[in-house]
Amino acid sequence: MTSNWQRPISRRQVLSRAVAGAAAGAALLTPMRWAAGPGLVSASVRPVAATEFGAQVPAAWFDLTEQLIRRTPGFSPPVASRAIGCLGVGLYEAIVPGIPDHISLAGAVHGLPPMPSAGRSAAYHWPSVANAAMAAMTRNLFPTAPADLRREIRALEASLERGAPPGMASRSIQRGREIASAIDAWSRGDGGHEGFLRNFPADYVPPEGPGLWVPTLPGFLPALQPTWGGNRCMVLRSPGDCDPGPPPEFSTEPRSAFFGEALEVHEAVNRLTPEQREITLFWSDDPGLTATPPGHSVSILTQLLRAQDRSLAFAAEAYARVGAAVCDAFIACWHVKYRENLVRPITYIRRHIDPAWGDPLPLDTPPFPEYTSGHSVQSAAAAEIMTSLFGSVAFTDHTHDARGMAPRSFGSPAEFAREAAISRLYGGIHYRSAIERGLDHGRCIGAAVNAVQLGRA
Repeated sequence: MTSNWQRPISRRQVLSRAVAGAAAGAALLTPMRWAAGPGLVSASVRPVAATEFGAQVPAAWFDLTEQLIRRTPGFSPPVASRAIGCLGVGLYEAIVPGIPDHISLAGAVHGLPPMPSAGRSAAYHWPSVANAAMAAMTRNLFPTAPADLRREIRALEASLERGAPPGMASRSIQRGREIASAIDAWSRGDGGHEGFLRNFPADYVPPEGPGLWVPTLPGFLPALQPTWGGNRCMVLRSPGDCDPGPPPEFSTEPRSAFFGEALEVHEAVNRLTPEQREITLFWSDDPGLTATPPGHSVSILTQLLRAQDRSLAFAAEAYARVGAAVCDAFIACWHVKYRENLVRPITYIRRHIDPAWGDPLPLDTPPFPEYTSGHSVQSAAAAEIMTSLFGSVAFTDHTHDARGMAPRSFGSPAEFAREAAISRLYGGIHYRSAIERGLDHGRCIGAAVNAVQLGRA
């Protein structure tokens, strides 16, 4: 059995969704009205605020981002979460001058310097600003993307370069590229720059001892991103904020809490219902086959934005907050994972409960310590943001339609987070404590991001 973490990047799907969606929405890149004073010529027409445009431009770019994460080598979940965070922050910074009563994230996001000024009297076409910024940032963040996807970046950028009044287009493109350059310079100092090149550092030696993580079936891969928890957070003051505390005390005693949690995993996998297996596979989000868990969260956000026909301004804030939340979620989660270095269920169960168990499991166990659950932390953090933005809205998730998986419906964002979390118990990946405390961990991170004030005092 080959691990999903080892499979080569799939080339089975042909990317068309992003460009097709952009072309379909091209007419919407012009706002409902333009404000022009008496005697002004077209070159000095002042556009209305970014609130008057739809979200087609960023939605198309995040569609393409999902494909880039899936097919660019090395984009493990932590690396993907960082790219999503940088794109969200950069998008917001590019158009915040066009959002009435909103302020920059500089000073609220760690290390983010003041961004290039938009000028007090310059007029911009905000979809063009967003398009130029997203195109340049995408190139910076995915420099090793396959050649066909690099062509798709160029094609998408060109398809969205329309709608700006004469004399405004070049100014808008320049602003977008200036912001992208500033975001690139800022991101290089966060500890995760070019993380796709060093997922498995050869010099990392995991600690040894009872209850500690060891490489697992089927590939026995070394530890993935063992230093990621030391990266600079976006919003959290430090990776240790929102700390979930230690896991249950390790024990091999059959009456212990730890043994009981391992036995629950053993029994859950052995008694999977068809519905539980479907849940397990829907939320697996394996690297190389999907856009990974943070990409799944962004897919849900994009679906909500489209379903509610939200504005460019709203989308920019939404992508910035969800991006910061999933980015910080992986840093904080990895900080705890490599502090605790807890043994995975497959190792514990085969040693102490059932030597033949797990051949195969519904899912491959990923190559890093168990506690807490990354799915739980990032899903809960993203759901906390979505609840703040949209309320407890019901929705149907079509993320995996193209893979032939039936969509799944939820009564609220919190409900999707709980299902994503429990899927890891069904898959034999996590103990219950890692799932439940991971959800708490993620909610705390999401609340911290929600607390960032973007409106003027």
